[in-house]
Amino acid sequence: MTAAMAPLNADLQPVQENTKNVIQDLFQILAQVSNYDTAGRPSREALAQDIQSLSTSLHQIHHTASALPADLTPGIPEPLVQYVENGRNPDIYTREFVELVRRLNQLTRGKTHAFRDFRDVLAREMRGALPELADDVRMVVAATGGETEAGGGAGSGTGTGTGTGAGEGRNGDGDGSGNGNGNGTA
Repeated sequence: MTAAMAPLNADLQPVQENTKNVIQDLFQILAQVSNYDTAGRPSREALAQDIQSLSTSLHQIHHTASALPADLTPGIPEPLVQYVENGRNPDIYTREFVELVRRLNQLTRGKTHAFRDFRDVLAREMRGALPELADDVRMVVAATGGETEAGGGAGSGTGTGTGTGAGEGRNGDGDGSGNGNGNGTA
């Protein structure tokens, strides 16, 4: 197999060549083992020679790879190495890692939404309790990625969402009457 492969980096060319040699030696050993004759001397000598060749190739690849700068060698996570050393499938490790990242992303997303909703509720309550700070509250909400709400009195106003409870609404002030019937208009 002499197909030329483009190296990832010119400095990795010797490692690539050594890797090809190791693969070739393994193939030769496979061929020798499948045709091994227990009584015949030539098979034993040829297999011993191929094993010696594999040992030399492995030593060369180790020496070449060890001489590479650290920034050229890709970092393999230590847990993945231990996973493989324990005889487990690295695809399972990858799947478990992806599931863990997905769960953490969902948790972070939930926290982000909770803080966003808390910001909106706090802003609405501050505008109701401290009407003199309504402009400052709107400015802070806008600066933190929230939408400025239309209307803003403690007793009336319209918004762009629906509300529940005493004047609550995602993007609206609701009626603010304090009677527990928040009816923000859409």
